[in-house]
Amino acid sequence: MKALVADHPLVAHKLTTLRDVRTPTHEFRRLADELVTLLAYEATRHLLVEAVQIETPVTAATGVKLAGPAPLIVPVLRAGIGMLDGMTRLLPGAAVGFVGLARDEETLVATTYAERLPADLTGREIFILDPMLATGGTLETVIRMLIGRGAAGITAVCLLAAPEGLARINAAFPEENGGVPVRVVTGAVDTRLNEHGYIVPGLGDAGDRLFGAV
Repeated sequence: MKALVADHPLVAHKLTTLRDVRTPTHEFRRLADELVTLLAYEATRHLLVEAVQIETPVTAATGVKLAGPAPLIVPVLRAGIGMLDGMTRLLPGAAVGFVGLARDEETLVATTYAERLPADLTGREIFILDPMLATGGTLETVIRMLIGRGAAGITAVCLLAAPEGLARINAAFPEENGGVPVRVVTGAVDTRLNEHGYIVPGLGDAGDRLFGAV
């Protein structure tokens, strides 16, 4: 697993406002969307391109376009939905799938309750959207599901990550094993998890803050 923390003043600025308990839902949603687009710029850096011939208004030229097949974006329900527009803004040609997982608040174990993914992902780059990488259980489950369907590479885009979650993903998908490349791109790595499995200092429940408490 490779981890990248997007060390940029705009990322840090927007994250600070996201963390603030006084930030209202509509502002939180807008800032999260902008932050995802910034993270997506880093998350897509490894995508393959192929040469194409074009005509500019002046002359013929050689350029590049993204190589096929089209990437697949996979928001993790429900909070990942709030990140989808920010990601598709950079990858408008990508396909979109969904995975729904619920975490037992006592055991912190995630179980799948819904999925809408292609059966065959051979050769495709996958981008998982999940605001918080906390214990890592949800992300590990989704990554294993995608690897089992033939994904060529998997990148998780997270607003925040905890050291415990990163360590779990690294242990589950070590880079030196030579398997499917797994990457995590995040805006910051926070201090720790608390006894309830929440990131500290974190920003609270991302789903509730994106969509309002249900």
